Amino acid sequence: MRHRRIGRKLGVVTKHRKALFRNMVTDLLRHGRIETTDKRAKEIKKIAEKLITLAKRGTLHARRQAQAVVREKEVLKKLFEEIASRFKERPGGYTRIIKLGVRRGDNAPISLIELVEEAFESRRKKKPKTTLKEPKGKKGAAQVKSLKKESAEELGLIEGEEEKAKEGLEEAVSSPEKKTE
Repeated sequence: MRHRRIGRKLGVVTKHRKALFRNMVTDLLRHGRIETTDKRAKEIKKIAEKLITLAKRGTLHARRQAQAVVREKEVLKKLFEEIASRFKERPGGYTRIIKLGVRRGDNAPISLIELVEEAFESRRKKKPKTTLKEPKGKKGAAQVKSLKKESAEELGLIEGEEEKAKEGLEEAVSSPEKKTE
């Protein structure tokens, strides 16, 4: 049974697997995208996302931890300067996997893994507007009624007090004229 076993063996010995992932992650960071099998892409995604999170920290310790995986200085420099600044505001999800189909020779499922290019847009929920609760007491009830009245006026459901006052004045002015005629 494979209870609590994390990761895929991919049919190779441990040293080969670690070297394979190290090289593929380095190529992903260098080129921005690579084609590989689905299972390898899923494993690479885990490592790449951790490295980008380390790069966002930008400390010496983080650089040394990343250097344990990415052994090329140029790629490490690109990771900490360009890639980290590009994903500064993004809280995760730096890579995407796109399934391409199957390989012609051995029918293995092939995927494209790439670094995300789109700008991050926060999807935080907006705070709801003040809810109208019935406060205790006569003064509180009057305030709530006035708030409700103002919001209804804004929506155009009822006429405002100013408009009613104008109409009342017009009627008052027009009614004495009618009586005199």
